[in-house]
Amino acid sequence: MDLSRFHATFMAESREGLDAMEAGLLDIEAGRADNETIHTVFRAAHSIKGGASTFGFTDVAAVTHVLETLLDEMRGGKREADGESLSALLASVDVLRNLIDDAERGSEPDRAEVDSIKGRLDALLSNKAGGAGSAAKPAAVRPAEAPITGWRVVFRPHPSMYLSGNDPLRIIKELGRLAKMHSVCHYDRLPGFTELDPFQCHLWWDVTLTGEVRKPAIEDVFSWVEDECELEISPQQALAVARPEPVREAPPPAAVPPPQAQKVDPKPAQDTQVQAGVGAGAVDASLRVQVSKVDALINLVGELVITQAMLKQAAVGLDPTRHETMLTGLATLERNTRDLQEAVIGIRMLPVGSVFSRFPRLVRDLSGRLNKKVALKTVGEATELDKGVIEKIADPLVHLVRNSIDHGLETPEERIANGKPDTGTITLQASHQGGHIVIEVIDDGRGLNRDRILAKAHERGIAIPDNPTDAQVWDLIFQPGFSTADQVTDLSGRGVGMDVVRKNILALGGEVGIESHAGHGTRITVRLPLTLAILDGMLVSVGGETFVLPLGFVIEALQPNPDNVRTVQADGRVLKVRGDYLPLFSVARLYKIRNEEAANEPMVVVVESDGRRLALEVDALLGQQQVVVKNLEANYRRIPGISGATILGDGRVALIVDVGGLSRGLSGGMAQAANG
Repeated sequence: MDLSRFHATFMAESREGLDAMEAGLLDIEAGRADNETIHTVFRAAHSIKGGASTFGFTDVAAVTHVLETLLDEMRGGKREADGESLSALLASVDVLRNLIDDAERGSEPDRAEVDSIKGRLDALLSNKAGGAGSAAKPAAVRPAEAPITGWRVVFRPHPSMYLSGNDPLRIIKELGRLAKMHSVCHYDRLPGFTELDPFQCHLWWDVTLTGEVRKPAIEDVFSWVEDECELEISPQQALAVARPEPVREAPPPAAVPPPQAQKVDPKPAQDTQVQAGVGAGAVDASLRVQVSKVDALINLVGELVITQAMLKQAAVGLDPTRHETMLTGLATLERNTRDLQEAVIGIRMLPVGSVFSRFPRLVRDLSGRLNKKVALKTVGEATELDKGVIEKIADPLVHLVRNSIDHGLETPEERIANGKPDTGTITLQASHQGGHIVIEVIDDGRGLNRDRILAKAHERGIAIPDNPTDAQVWDLIFQPGFSTADQVTDLSGRGVGMDVVRKNILALGGEVGIESHAGHGTRITVRLPLTLAILDGMLVSVGGETFVLPLGFVIEALQPNPDNVRTVQADGRVLKVRGDYLPLFSVARLYKIRNEEAANEPMVVVVESDGRRLALEVDALLGQQQVVVKNLEANYRRIPGISGATILGDGRVALIVDVGGLSRGLSGGMAQAANG
């Protein structure tokens, strides 16, 4: 059998298992864990080892084998979960991630790294006392004078076990391979014939194992069904009474319904639990699908949306009385197309918690290196965001959190001297606001130093407005190469990062802003579109061409009074809107469109980005519409001030205005072109 076709599934599930291991180990270290946590970590390692052995990933199997032994001692009470052991386990998770990446790329693993972590784990295992902390718990080790000669196992499967694909008889057979076995099958839970459901398990077993076998080896047999059964494992000598007499002999394997014969019935499905590599719980069944297939489906739905819009446009002039059936069908098609579109887009939506989950480890490691005490708080992990956006926002958020710990938070001594708790707090917060998702990175540290930033800007020759506002000063840190660090370290100080952070966020159609108060901390706000595929926009006409303004940036639309338009600085213009003067720009001149038949009474759309408001002059407003975004750069080339394109119902192409890029560009040389 060619097993290579299963490699992608194994690697995806292994990464999920490693994430669960890391989260569990961090909980143990922080004192937030219970007995189930170490079992969850162990099961994850056990699953990865089994898969790696099956598919021939020997390095992964070798590391997880040693790792599993160490975890086995911890969950058996033979070893203290001390700092040294937990650090080694976390380091092994990093090595396993690298090995999975190497296997996926087909590249050779770092042999020195593999040997180093195996040596580190072996050194811990060779310390039979289990570390310094274990000496305080001698009772955790079974006394040598009480040898175990066998075990009694009472195995009561839940009725729904068959529906999860597990076979109790197979598990009993696995037990028989460990030692000499005597099993008794009990039928007292078997209902009457009329109530019998062949897809539910009604039997249970009482098993005795005789011989030298370790309890963890027995527990391993049940590792996949711990949450789907009642399980009792006790030493054989603890039995003070004779084994219960069998009611009758166990039925042959053929009498048990095969696990693959599953009935689709809501009633038993309520108890169904889906095992996904680690842990178990009452969750919705899931299907692993390649991202490329989902993207292809989204593209097809996008084409369907365009076709539906074309049909609607073609039917504008039809007589409603003569073509009632057709128009009703088109209305139904429009409604169903929108529902289908929202459902397909929902497939790509993932909780932002999948990004937040990587930060507990990051905060732990950085705070230790910098000798700072840091608490991480996350809010809104269930907020959903497009998978493509999630993948690309992870690295910018990592840099922002690193900066907050390195630059923002003070040392414990500094915080105490300033009347603060010795532990600083980093808050990651996600929420929906209109058609956007807002992610905030907040710290309660020292805040940005306005004078220091201005001094560095003068030193580097960066242009600074007269009497700059705080927002304009904070914006300087996004200049390429800008840094206020006195010393260059491996964490920060080279001036590389914040400009890249903004560039990556802008590439996603988002924006980033900063709010800071000296002595009280800094809040960095990242605003992103919910999805990269669909956009709610305002359609405007300019010189016979149609443009789309993303609705999330639009503040209002109005027909200006000529008396409210003023000329400033030669040919620059401003528009007075309710007491505020906004820069006024012609979209036709901005994009160099010949507009010989410009409207006598143009319309103005007020947009806002990065805290800047602009007034854009257009010929007419055509209405609001949800459009399918097409990547212009991939199909043509990048155009300043344009973020993409779409196809309208009449078949024409409309350009989507990059309001964020427009706002930044008009503060420089583009302003003259837009007014000249």
